[in-house]
Amino acid sequence: MKRTTLILILLVFIISLPGLAQNKPDNSKIDIMLIRGDFNKAIDTCNQILATDTLNSEVFYKLGLAYQNLLSDDKSLECFLKAATISPDNNNYNFTVAKSYINKGKTNLAKPLLLKLCATDSMNWPYAYYLTSIYMQEEKYDESIRIYYRFYKQDYFNYIFADKIGFACLKKGDSDGAIDMFKRSLTLNPKNTNAIKNLAYLYAPTRVDTALQLLTKGIEIDPTDMDLYARRAAINFTIFNYKPALNDYLKLLSSGDSSVLNLKRTGIGYGKFNQPKEAVMYLLKAYYKDSTDLDVLSNLAQNYFQLKEMKNSAYYYRCLISILSPFGNQLGLNYLLLAEALKSGNQYVEAITAYLKSQEFRSDISVYMIIANLYDEKLKDTPKAIRYYELYLNKIKNSKDKYDADYTESVRKRIESLKQTKQPAK
Repeated sequence: MKRTTLILILLVFIISLPGLAQNKPDNSKIDIMLIRGDFNKAIDTCNQILATDTLNSEVFYKLGLAYQNLLSDDKSLECFLKAATISPDNNNYNFTVAKSYINKGKTNLAKPLLLKLCATDSMNWPYAYYLTSIYMQEEKYDESIRIYYRFYKQDYFNYIFADKIGFACLKKGDSDGAIDMFKRSLTLNPKNTNAIKNLAYLYAPTRVDTALQLLTKGIEIDPTDMDLYARRAAINFTIFNYKPALNDYLKLLSSGDSSVLNLKRTGIGYGKFNQPKEAVMYLLKAYYKDSTDLDVLSNLAQNYFQLKEMKNSAYYYRCLISILSPFGNQLGLNYLLLAEALKSGNQYVEAITAYLKSQEFRSDISVYMIIANLYDEKLKDTPKAIRYYELYLNKIKNSKDKYDADYTESVRKRIESLKQTKQPAK
């Protein structure tokens, strides 16, 4: 009887196994759905499981991946956070949360997570990569360099780490350190155009020929890299080497990069070689893209003048003047305010220079009286005081505005008084 009972129990257990297996979540099916791109189905499956298993961090993580693939960033981050909260020691979950924060621009929230991850595994490059990216944004270049060196010492022949250190040194302002590392990078990988570009940038201010040679070498390595042409063109244009610059700008235009800068400098280049017709063609294209570019307007006016198309030349000169006029008035006002500040600080010579500079942009007769007073009362320079008093009187004489006659007479008397003091004693 007992044996029969045991057999019945065993049979019931065996029969119930398929049912038990069906009730147990099979997370591998979710992986297959994610691989196949069945993201909505994966979301439904995850939610079914989480309805009865609310602390399943793995399923929350997979649900986050499904939402992420559907570009539902807020929902995916919410799921990743739940997974990391349930399993706080899971580095993968924490790293995914950190990356999600970075994608949302919340580096202040990502940074503590990355610091914790790097503390647990200091030689994990993905962790270090994201942390140093934040340090570079924060301009904490020394912190980045220390981390880069940690990996560089372990892999001395990896040019990527040399590049990273070099760029951090460049941003820090350590040109010598940057040059050393980029040269090291080129030694490890002579075809590294990234190092070539950065070295050319560093050499350009003082060793122009070396910078140009490097960029030419880079173009030989990768003639499809238009950035190399752009950098070489910019250097040649800056040093007035217009012919090679023009060739490179034409190359950039032929590649489809019809930016205002490329069009403008192509036009200027043709103008320098007395080809005003070609110059106008490119300058007009630049003008249609940006009608306020001062270089474009100025060169259009000049080249139309060369073509003896005076109407067009005058039109672009008027456009130029209309744009510059407000800035001129503003500059004049600011020079005047600067002069007042310098005068109040007893810097009279510098104040006079600023007053005169303001007159280049705006006409104000009273400024000449201020200058005359400074020479008369503060600097005791009688000849210059007389000069500016007389200049003031000449200006008001030719002015349409009315000036107080008594005040004008007092200025004349002051001039006479100063002239008498200049005469030698008898």
